[in-house]
Amino acid sequence: MTIHHLRRDYRFGSLTRDDMPQDPIELFRVWFNQLLQLDLPEWFEPNAMSLATSKPDGGAACRIVLLKEFDQRGFTFFTNYLSAKGQQIDRDQKVALSFFWPIIERQIRIDGIAAKVEPSLSEKYFRSRPRSSQLSAKVSPQSQIIPDDTTLPKLVEDLDATLQGGEVPCPDHWGGYRVYPESIEFWQGRPSRLHDRFRYLRRSGSWQIDRLGP
Repeated sequence: MTIHHLRRDYRFGSLTRDDMPQDPIELFRVWFNQLLQLDLPEWFEPNAMSLATSKPDGGAACRIVLLKEFDQRGFTFFTNYLSAKGQQIDRDQKVALSFFWPIIERQIRIDGIAAKVEPSLSEKYFRSRPRSSQLSAKVSPQSQIIPDDTTLPKLVEDLDATLQGGEVPCPDHWGGYRVYPESIEFWQGRPSRLHDRFRYLRRSGSWQIDRLGP
């Protein structure tokens, strides 16, 4: 099998310097809202993003997480703090995020610093989750080896029985990280690989905007 012939000619839109607001979060908001207004397929998760972290051996790790909140401060996701990603962030707070929205031929890359959110925000989001998700977050030893297929369902069943319908406590080892951006790049696919790329760099409280070669 060969895959070198797989390619698309992107024709959805363009991006010019005049399209760039001074604050990159505003452009992210515009693009995200435009995405949500489309007739998206059921399988597509618009808030899915890649999260890259540094491993202690000098390597890198990457996985998909879900964006659950964003504002002028940054981009927030939730996870088990004792997971591999949580331990890697504790050692090195420099992370990278990436969104790819092929439906509108756009990509967004974010480099920044991850920090735990305030416990009240983690508690608030935990309470918004379905009870089944709360139970699994409470019992799952994320990233650790488990003996078999029945272990987690049994742990969930036992905890549910113990609580007898009562509130599931938000685990101390579970909560949010907010990624404070230092660099945000917006990529718009264009024909003949002449893609539009603009990068925002944080400079002393303001943002420097540069066009990059594709």
